[in-house]
Amino acid sequence: MWSRLRFTSLRLRLVVVFGLVALTAAVSASGIAYWLNREAVLTRTQDAVLRDFEQEMQNRAGALPGNPSQDELQHTAGQMANSSQRFSVLLVAQDADGRTVYGNSGALNGFSLQDVPESLRKAVNKRQPVNSTNKYAYHLYWQRVSLQGTPYLVAGTKVIDGGPTGYMLKSLEPEAKDLNSLAWSLGIATGLALIGSALLAQAAATTVLKPVQRLGVAARRLGEGRLDTRLRVSGTDELADLSRTFNHAAEALEKRVDDMAARDDASRRFVADMSHELRTPLTAITAVTEILEEELEAETGSMDPMIEPAVRLVVSETRRLNDLVENLMEVTRFDAGTARLVLDDVELADQITACIDARAWLDAVELDADRGIHARLDPRRLDVILANLIGNALKHGGSPVRVAVRESAAEDGKGAEIVIQVRDHGPGIPEDVLPHVFDRFYKASASRPRSEGSGLGLSIALENAHIHGGEITAANSAEGGAVFTLRLPQDASELAAELAEGEKDAKNAKDARISRASRTPRTSQNGDAR
Repeated sequence: MWSRLRFTSLRLRLVVVFGLVALTAAVSASGIAYWLNREAVLTRTQDAVLRDFEQEMQNRAGALPGNPSQDELQHTAGQMANSSQRFSVLLVAQDADGRTVYGNSGALNGFSLQDVPESLRKAVNKRQPVNSTNKYAYHLYWQRVSLQGTPYLVAGTKVIDGGPTGYMLKSLEPEAKDLNSLAWSLGIATGLALIGSALLAQAAATTVLKPVQRLGVAARRLGEGRLDTRLRVSGTDELADLSRTFNHAAEALEKRVDDMAARDDASRRFVADMSHELRTPLTAITAVTEILEEELEAETGSMDPMIEPAVRLVVSETRRLNDLVENLMEVTRFDAGTARLVLDDVELADQITACIDARAWLDAVELDADRGIHARLDPRRLDVILANLIGNALKHGGSPVRVAVRESAAEDGKGAEIVIQVRDHGPGIPEDVLPHVFDRFYKASASRPRSEGSGLGLSIALENAHIHGGEITAANSAEGGAVFTLRLPQDASELAAELAEGEKDAKNAKDARISRASRTPRTSQNGDAR
């Protein structure tokens, strides 16, 4: 995995591509240089040898009689081979008796007519028509051959106006060695060019990728919520433009987040202030409704039967309004991050029994909890969770409601947890409603927007579970009815400490935002995102 990630890195790809381009260019340049030098060396040697051979044929072979003897051919071939170019010579002629005689310089062992390619012999002995464009009947022909792995130059011509035919054999081994040395030199130069290109590619990749890496680090810091992150901008190239664009985007995002945070704070303050302001008149109204409720429950029958339904409606709606205000204030505390845990050792069976008894649900609820199961939790918030879950089961499900408590190991392996299941015997929860049961103000039926509840109970229960580090899930039982499963850590002390630390950090961040918003004119903080 590590090697695959390294190979797919942008830096490595840049170095590889740069190296391939440099290698292609170096190999092409070396190949062209080798070919040009090879042709130049061979042509220069070839021209010198052919010029010398042609001169020797004119001066020495041309001086032989028309039908020379073998000794005369042998002597002349030896003289021709002693020229400056040091090549081997083979002379072929007809003697006075009409026999073919040969004269060999003997410089190379066994240079014979068999060493001359047949095509070259035919070309040398072929008589050309003499005309205005061709003044000579015979011409000099040459060819490069390889004998026993050694390169040679073979040439041949015939003496004009009668005379012997001469062939020349010149070894090109010194030139081949020089060309091999040149090839090795060009190969070494190509290797050095590749190494140099790799170093240059590394330097270029570092120059190009360093701003990109800084941009990546800055983007990660921005994603972590450090909205004051800025890049140092230098230069006028595309990367500098990209850094400026990032800074402008980060500044706009910071402003947008600050504005949204300010509106969110204003909204929370409005809900909190509204809830707080409603509590004063609501307290007075609640006191009056309690008196009216006592009148309704009195046996004297002093209440006018005509207004009794109105009084009952006022009492129920006042109670509902009071619950709504309390729930709104609780939701506001969660949204503001001011909700805190007040931990205590809780015996779960006693806690659940007290919750059921306080709401007169003993006849409708079955409790399956062993004695002696303790947990360190917030008793008030646990009571809110249980009251909402059991109350929801009684209201929307069917009796009896069964509450089961057990201990288990946490799913992530970190300590023990408490699992509380609340199951009813009603029709269950529709599948399309299950994903939304914990949403605020969610109503399962749009045609019935009003009900006895506020639509906040289950969402508040879930928030109270989350603040403990727990979770609530809803499902339908295979045997019928809905099942709500509450999972809480058996000891929430560590989470309570984290919440206290988080509150301190949130306060510092809020103070920093307020400080930045109060600066005029607005300035951006530049920083190198390394």
